[in-house]
Amino acid sequence: MANGILIVDDAAFMRMMIKDVLVKNGFTIAGEAENGAKAIDKYMELNPDLVIMDITMPEVDGIQAVKEIKKINPSAKIIMCSAMGQQAMVIEAIQAGAKDFIVKPFQAERIIEAVKKVLS
Repeated sequence: MANGILIVDDAAFMRMMIKDVLVKNGFTIAGEAENGAKAIDKYMELNPDLVIMDITMPEVDGIQAVKEIKKINPSAKIIMCSAMGQQAMVIEAIQAGAKDFIVKPFQAERIIEAVKKVLS
């Protein structure tokens, strides 16, 4: 993994929790963003190997950000992460180009499993 993982969530504590799990499991963090608009900028700047993206955020939501990132790089690897386990949201995220979906509150193992699967 060359460039690491970009963590996108409007809640700082959530970014910290995800970062903590990833770092403890040997992953590199490329950066963080607190909304979809910043996520798109950071993606272009950092070219991360993977993005873990929240859905519900101010300015630009996660699904819109996924669509924009996929325009920049059609092979971008993105895992959606949201408290809303609603079927429609999951389907929309996958259709937008997300590779996997993690529902909050999540288990550390679930994050690692998803990250390993998407990066392999």
